[in-house]
Amino acid sequence: MTSTLNKTNYKEKRDKYLLPCIKHIYKDAPLFVKGKNQFLYDDNGKEYLDLFAGIVTVSVGHCNDKVLAATIKQASTLQHTSTAFMTQPIIDLAEKLASITPGKLEVSFITNSGTEANETAIRLARLKSKKNEVIALQHSYHGESHLASSLTGNHNWRPELPAANSIVFAANPYCYRCPFKKTPDNCSLECVKDVERVIQTQTPGSAACMIVEPIQGVGGAITPPADYFKELHKVLQKYGIYLIADEVQTGFGRTGQAMFGITSYGVDPDIMTMAKGLANGIPIGAMIATPEMAKAATKQQINTFGGNPISSATAIAVIDTIIEEKLMDNCKTIGDYILTGLNELKKDFPVLADIRGKGLMLGVEIANSNKDPLVDETNKIIETLKDNGIIIGKGGIFGNVLRIKPPMIITKANVDTFMQQLQKTLSKVVK
Repeated sequence: MTSTLNKTNYKEKRDKYLLPCIKHIYKDAPLFVKGKNQFLYDDNGKEYLDLFAGIVTVSVGHCNDKVLAATIKQASTLQHTSTAFMTQPIIDLAEKLASITPGKLEVSFITNSGTEANETAIRLARLKSKKNEVIALQHSYHGESHLASSLTGNHNWRPELPAANSIVFAANPYCYRCPFKKTPDNCSLECVKDVERVIQTQTPGSAACMIVEPIQGVGGAITPPADYFKELHKVLQKYGIYLIADEVQTGFGRTGQAMFGITSYGVDPDIMTMAKGLANGIPIGAMIATPEMAKAATKQQINTFGGNPISSATAIAVIDTIIEEKLMDNCKTIGDYILTGLNELKKDFPVLADIRGKGLMLGVEIANSNKDPLVDETNKIIETLKDNGIIIGKGGIFGNVLRIKPPMIITKANVDTFMQQLQKTLSKVVK
């Protein structure tokens, strides 16, 4: 297939018309023009196996037929009115979310993105508690607005301007690089104890809320120990602090153990946020809270595009597809298959220093025996895989974590292809 597009010309236009802060993963970025299921296609017709899903967003596959039909049907019926008027899709979506979220979560505010959802959650917790301080975790990522980036504990994504105030950070449960120089068998959850120290030393003795990712996404698939959130929740309840679960990346079955990541840890949050995979790439976000929390939000608030009919109808179709096609089960089965393959490769390539995550929310930290981050090698792995038709992401505070978070429809055959290419790539890059 001969390209009808001039990629060089598009690169020139990108550099001229887009802010320089918009950067691509690759030095020689492909120009993607088509996606179908778990594959992407560039302007020359080359096929790529997509193992990053548009940054953990294309949950049920590119241009999923069932979802696309729902999007088109709604787009041809009613596209927009805003939240100032009543429409059916936003109400149906809110009801659907109430039926699948844990605990007493029931009342939603639909937004355009995870960033907005997190902002709304913080606002609600502050209104309800009548407190201002917010606790976040180091290595976290919560969005790109001023407040959301201020909540982010990763210098790569922190604001270059003065950060929003009344935000404090606690150590995260990063077992591979434990800030307390402990190991999981002797740590006694020092990271939970650090949250209590932060409350006692960096707040007036309490806080409005704490926001957490069940598995840190941009941070590099940092996965807490099994009992971390239960013990953390006890500390928060002791001080009257609300728990916000940021499920923007872990939501909708991706971890393979529950519809939402926090549920697999046996904890029900006071507020939950979500976005990304909810509408398979159509812009959307949502915050859902308990009815008791929701009572604090009475002053009129509007969101012009949030919960628009197209995004809402698409989200309902995505949720139905995940449930009907048992994609959460596929996340568990295929995720375990990937982990087995990665651990086999590690025997020959110890630079796969830490393999972590759940379901199809996985990360591989590339480091030497001294745990020194191998950033150049990571970049070479990413680029070489791309050249050979495999798309994965990159994350971590050092940029040395391979992020493997594909559409939830991938197969064992796709994984076999990935493992073959990864083995070839590692042989070339690290030997």
